[in-house]
Amino acid sequence: MNLYTQYLALPLKALVLITAFLHGAAIAETNTRVTHALAIHGDAKYPEGFKHFDYANPDAPKGGSIVLSSVGSFNSLNPFIAKGVPADRIGMIYDTLTARSSDEPFTEYGLIAEKIELANDSSFVIFHIDPKARFHDDKPVTAEDVIFTFNLLVEKGRPHYKAYYHDVVEAVALDKYRAQFKFKNGNNRELPLIIGQLPVLPKHYWEGKDFTDNLLDIPLGSGPYKISDMQTGQTITFKRNKNYWAKDHPINKGSYNFDSIRVEYFRDANVALEGFKSGNFDFYMEYSSKRWATLYTGDKFDDKTLLKEEIKNENPAGMQAFALNSRKDLFKDPVVRQALNYAFDFEWANKNLFYGAYKRTNSYFENSELAAHQLPSEKELALLNPYKDDLPPEVFNKVYQAPVTKGDGNIRKQLRAALRLLKTAGWTVKNGVLTNNAGQPFEFEVLLVQKDFERIVLPFIQNLKKLGINATPRLVDQSQYIERLRNFDFDMVVMSFRQSNSPGNEQRDYWFSGFADKKGSRNYLGIKDPIVDALIEKIIKADSREDLIAASRALDRVLLWSHYVIPQWHIDTYRVAYKNKFARPELSPKYDLGFFTWWIKAE
Repeated sequence: MNLYTQYLALPLKALVLITAFLHGAAIAETNTRVTHALAIHGDAKYPEGFKHFDYANPDAPKGGSIVLSSVGSFNSLNPFIAKGVPADRIGMIYDTLTARSSDEPFTEYGLIAEKIELANDSSFVIFHIDPKARFHDDKPVTAEDVIFTFNLLVEKGRPHYKAYYHDVVEAVALDKYRAQFKFKNGNNRELPLIIGQLPVLPKHYWEGKDFTDNLLDIPLGSGPYKISDMQTGQTITFKRNKNYWAKDHPINKGSYNFDSIRVEYFRDANVALEGFKSGNFDFYMEYSSKRWATLYTGDKFDDKTLLKEEIKNENPAGMQAFALNSRKDLFKDPVVRQALNYAFDFEWANKNLFYGAYKRTNSYFENSELAAHQLPSEKELALLNPYKDDLPPEVFNKVYQAPVTKGDGNIRKQLRAALRLLKTAGWTVKNGVLTNNAGQPFEFEVLLVQKDFERIVLPFIQNLKKLGINATPRLVDQSQYIERLRNFDFDMVVMSFRQSNSPGNEQRDYWFSGFADKKGSRNYLGIKDPIVDALIEKIIKADSREDLIAASRALDRVLLWSHYVIPQWHIDTYRVAYKNKFARPELSPKYDLGFFTWWIKAE
């Protein structure tokens, strides 16, 4: 994963959602329960009154300054709209109603909301705002701010908010400190958790302003950091808010320990790495196996001034792939899309370009129990059989496996298979050029934002050329890249679809037919399939973990055998390098790096 795919595929969950379970006592004379946490299919790990998360050191010292890096540029301080490129780390200035722990698949604990009240039939949720919650100007956070934020994001925010909040029928402030959200029905069990992830914006600040303009006005937040300085597109500095209302909250105890965080921007990852090795910043996460294997050397690594480390994680890998825009006439036929898969020689690339660092991806939920790595179970068949006549037979009788080569660069067998498929789709080679019945050549553009990917794309393009296909790489800057994605102005692109252990409403944004033509949505592939739509609803309405697994695997199969992407690879570690100035807790969280639980060593 790289900076751009993190931003674009940003699930804004990070990406984890699941059904709600209440841990708490029933309120007298009502049909609701109150809890301090919403958790995945069972009890929350941390009981009411807990002191801190296990992976945080409550005695971690505060202080010191750090410098981080980002690649590209920024021209916005508003990450909530489909306009501009937002500054990295901007989320640190905002608090949310609830906050998740990083050592549970998905559990949300109250933050701005000190209590969460949920109807027993899951038809509504009420967030009880902590009267101590404050914005940076010391004005209280109220239910009116919560409702204002919700309506603002649905009406003017990025399109995925409408997907997330699709089943909310009414949002009202019951009084100063209670915000209620009513749902279409009680079937969308994860919806209370999604609402809990709402960043609360100050009504008194935004009212009367154009939310879609004012991109570089420093906004008012409520989180652990404030913006103290910036140079547009070059650097932005965050200062720890020493008057932060929730600095001693159990969720935050032992976190956000740095007094100052400056983010400096570099034009590409290679320049950023050289900046790190020269001492210009303090921490770097590497995404290139070649750089990791060959460039993290030198005196500073030898004398331990700089450290490098691989830290294991248990995150689902999701799907990184060459993504095809099925809106384009060239890629409408799944047989054509399947044929192109044979031209990508992963085994050769892994051996010669990646130093054997990666595993091939064969699922949209890779590295998790949600991946369809076995034949369909009875539960899955019950979901799939009603559509049997409209689905590829492989959905029912084969486990998906991307084409495998010997890794020696000789893929004539795979290319012959590709040509057979292309011929059935009406494409033939004439004078070395693949053409259709109308005499049109098969040619397209591979849109790139990272120069590093050229060395991966070019061998793929050479294999396509052997099929008579003319594919050309197109490297653009970050702003143009994001704008073209928002407008679906691409043929093929390298993309990551991040997943969580608990998929849910975000699947609408990825694959739902209603968002295929909604510019700014994350249905980049242009999927319009009523079967996919129906399976998304099964995921969202799953009553148990077993039902969720079955529905996710069923969706996985349908997407895989529709050949919307050419799967690439994944890894299950964070590759990080940092100055030898940090200390960190002994226990790392399962589902996150936990960098903001680190602190600067007192020396």
